[in-house]
Amino acid sequence: MTDATPGAAASAAASACPPDSGLLSPVRAGTPAEAAVSDTAWLQAMLDAEAALVRAQARCGTVPAAAAGAITAAARAEHLDVRELALAARETANPVVGLVKALTAVVAERSPEAAEYVHRGSTSQDIFDTGAMLVAARTLRLIGADLRATAEALGALAAAHRDTVMAGRTLALHAVPTTFGLKAAGWRQLVLESAERLERTADGLPVSLGGAAGTLAGYLQYAGEGDPGAVLDGLVSTFAEETGLAAPVLPWHALRTPVADLGAALAHTAGALGKIAADVLVLARTEIGEVAEPAAAGRGASSAMPHKRNPVLATLIRSAALQVPALASVLTQCLATEDERSAGVWHTEWQPLRECLRLAGGAAHTALELVRGLAVHPERMRANLAATGGQIVSERISAVLAPLLGKAPAKDLLTYASQRAADTSRPLAEVLGELPQLRGVFTPAELTALLDPAGYTGLAGPLVDRALAGRARTDRPSGRTPSGGRPTAAAGSHSSVHHQGAT
Repeated sequence: MTDATPGAAASAAASACPPDSGLLSPVRAGTPAEAAVSDTAWLQAMLDAEAALVRAQARCGTVPAAAAGAITAAARAEHLDVRELALAARETANPVVGLVKALTAVVAERSPEAAEYVHRGSTSQDIFDTGAMLVAARTLRLIGADLRATAEALGALAAAHRDTVMAGRTLALHAVPTTFGLKAAGWRQLVLESAERLERTADGLPVSLGGAAGTLAGYLQYAGEGDPGAVLDGLVSTFAEETGLAAPVLPWHALRTPVADLGAALAHTAGALGKIAADVLVLARTEIGEVAEPAAAGRGASSAMPHKRNPVLATLIRSAALQVPALASVLTQCLATEDERSAGVWHTEWQPLRECLRLAGGAAHTALELVRGLAVHPERMRANLAATGGQIVSERISAVLAPLLGKAPAKDLLTYASQRAADTSRPLAEVLGELPQLRGVFTPAELTALLDPAGYTGLAGPLVDRALAGRARTDRPSGRTPSGGRPTAAAGSHSSVHHQGAT
């Protein structure tokens, strides 16, 4: 009795709650991408595929127009029970068989004569794969809108901090000076490249139309008289028009490039956003303090330490960046499928693809909030530049001395001086001023100028200018709009950037 109670409670809880509410994946919880790939959204996309197919058949003259209208009107997710379809899929290994049965019943109640035209000549993979491409296209456009808006905000950061000097860090240590503007411009470049890659991918997502074994025989059987090639070309192109997707050259039941390409593009997006998150996590450390996440009531609170305000936005983004490439590798692995239809390989794609879409979408939505409100602290950047007492520009002094002493001796001298400064906790300028090799070479004013980090940022400023001038656009003309989806959103209005003055 006692042993049974926890199980019964768990069973009741499972029936009362959604199977996946995002409790263990907060990066995507409540974001637009999560809704766009929900079970209901996926069900609606498959119904949209069924409706688009019958409309295409009607336009090609193989289905009565009235039947196509009746099926389209019935093809709404609210008419079906998604949980029942999921449970029924255990008996058929895919959800389309149960969907077709349930949709046919709904159509029969409304228009009995139209019911026989549901799923006519089709196969489960045609509907599921077309539905998957619709879900992906709709989600990619949501992600793309967030990426474009993020790039816009990063452009504003880069311009505002074009000349804000900070320590460049390599292998975790101070290297030479750079600017925060150049760092933000680099983030922006990655985001723009991701947005463009996703847009190209979205524009090429194809419908699936192959029939039972990729020969389209079932569709041909209902085509009637006329040239089979012309009839089928017309059906494929009309189906593509009805969905807003692309028309493939061949059926792709066992040619899984579209799904693998999706995974690759989403992995790049997550990785690009992960670079921003990783940098923010470093720069926000207590002992560095060069940036801070936007403050919000309750955000970043610790359960045990009242003083903490953790960088949770960057943490969430980084969690997605580490997951998506691994999930995308599963999609690439599924290219090696057998025969004309796979047993298990096709099925393996579904959940990793959904996770890639919603994790990348969650990361993009979170990144927009992060960069729009990112607080930049130039005074902390200046203080950190001084932490090594001028050693951060030792490369510059070595280059200036090379013509006088020779390249190798100049480097050896600066290596010795830098180590001496570190050992004695004295400024590099003071140590250099004591070296007999440099007596009379520099005046104190010249040495001070040479050791100013702001004078050794190279081409950071012009590089920022070039990046902003060459990649200034933040939106693009809308491409296809998948059936039931939404047009590509513009990047949004110009956002204000929280910063505390450039130096």
